[in-house]
Amino acid sequence: MSELEQQIIQIISSAGESKAKAFEALKKVKTGEFDAAKELLEESRKIDLEAHKAQTKLIQQEMDPDAEKTPITLLMVHAQDHYMTSQLARDLIEAIIDIFNK
Repeated sequence: MSELEQQIIQIISSAGESKAKAFEALKKVKTGEFDAAKELLEESRKIDLEAHKAQTKLIQQEMDPDAEKTPITLLMVHAQDHYMTSQLARDLIEAIIDIFNK
């Protein structure tokens, strides 16, 4: 596996784990465990930072005029899709938790 593929897989893996934590937080709301839900959202946000760091590294490489351009592959598109949906899920779940917690 190339370094590029490893970076892309890191984005997919971190985004998936982040989204799973966010949905686990939503389940905690169903049982009224709001503190546990907020802790899980914080874990989700920290895991998301790993995906963000990998994405930022790829963007920096792309912006480097002396570096070889990153090929846009289906795997790269898939990683970006995972990352964006994970962020959206976490943001929506966080809003839902705030609504139910009031």
